[in-house]
Amino acid sequence: MKDMLDYLGIKSVDELFDEIPSEAKSSLNLPGPMDDMEVEARIKKILDKNISFFDMPSFLPIIKAHYIPPVVDEIVSRQEFYTSYTPYQPEASQGILQAMFEYQSVIAELTGMDVANVSMYDSATALGEAALMAHRINRKKKIVIPRNIFWHKKSVLANYVKRAGMEIVEVDYGEDGRMVLDFDGQDVAAIYVENPNFFGLIDKRYGEIEEIKERMDAMLIAGIDPLSLSIFNPPSHYGADIVIGDGYLGNPMNFGGPLLGIFACRREFVRQMPGKIVGATVDSNGKRAFCMTLQTREQHIRRGRATSNICSNQALCCIAFLAYVAAMGSNGLRKVALKNMENARYMAEGMKKIGFDMPFDGEFFNEFVVSAPKNMEEINDKLLSQGIQMGLPINEFVENGILMGVTEMHTKEMMDGALEKIRHLMEGEE
Repeated sequence: MKDMLDYLGIKSVDELFDEIPSEAKSSLNLPGPMDDMEVEARIKKILDKNISFFDMPSFLPIIKAHYIPPVVDEIVSRQEFYTSYTPYQPEASQGILQAMFEYQSVIAELTGMDVANVSMYDSATALGEAALMAHRINRKKKIVIPRNIFWHKKSVLANYVKRAGMEIVEVDYGEDGRMVLDFDGQDVAAIYVENPNFFGLIDKRYGEIEEIKERMDAMLIAGIDPLSLSIFNPPSHYGADIVIGDGYLGNPMNFGGPLLGIFACRREFVRQMPGKIVGATVDSNGKRAFCMTLQTREQHIRRGRATSNICSNQALCCIAFLAYVAAMGSNGLRKVALKNMENARYMAEGMKKIGFDMPFDGEFFNEFVVSAPKNMEEINDKLLSQGIQMGLPINEFVENGILMGVTEMHTKEMMDGALEKIRHLMEGEE
């Protein structure tokens, strides 16, 4: 170390970071040196603080527990996938390229779109990219979104469109919890709809959604749940031009990430799509081969003229998604989706029986909204101390509202136990 410092002409490592303001620096508070055995023991002690889904059932929405077959972990742990970088040299990267191509094919089939890229970071960045893509295509300045979308999506979208001079127009939801579709407007680049929406409701107003898109001469961006597409009509059914979503399948919760952002579109807009696309071709011997294609949209090729500043992707998460779908097959995906709906309805009916209301009457997937007869914050805290993580409070949308998430992982015994504890607390019992 001393030789390195002498060569650089400095007295300490801290001098390397003198240009950083002192108020921006913080101490990492790292422990002193330890040998391997001590490090492993310390890490194990930290990991022991983690609580699994089975130790503390969670009914939080958005990022939910789904069963992942062991084969998924086996596949993504292979070194050719786990350590691979962007495969710019196709002659040495056919395996990862084919996997990416197959992922794109799965997304295209699920969404009904013509083409998909090899992912964005998440659905929030995908929404921002979709808005900019619509603006590039039709040069219009407004994007219409539902008022009831997840907060981080609004924040990321606002950051994305600000420098493009675009305006975000929020449209309220009706008494049924679905986006109002009788709005008017001019200079609208795109309309964003979620299906299922933030409240978990399925919107089957296909004709009305397509009609308003045509009437406003705007592009339609659809936000989807990929699992729901195994049993409900794809967004291509109601005229979507761009499709986005979170590709959580095959990926563990991991405290909220990483995930992958699904991004697909119609064929005629492919040149304006951000991110990477892998194409199928033939080699010099006429055999099928795969390569990166349409890279002119990327920053490392066109710099400031690129369609996106995101040049990376969530390739490993894509492999996990693909491995999950391949392991489950179309029939397996449908069974899981139907089990999600069945469990969500069982939990919703159970909550109604113990005094909760359901403010929105309509078909839902695996998330739903209930409203409590009393303030839920104190009850939520008590449930947490008893080993149950309730849903997400959404008081800004529904008074004493809770957005619940239920999947195939929630057993009947798990749900009955949670309902019993909730009932006791609602009745004032500890």
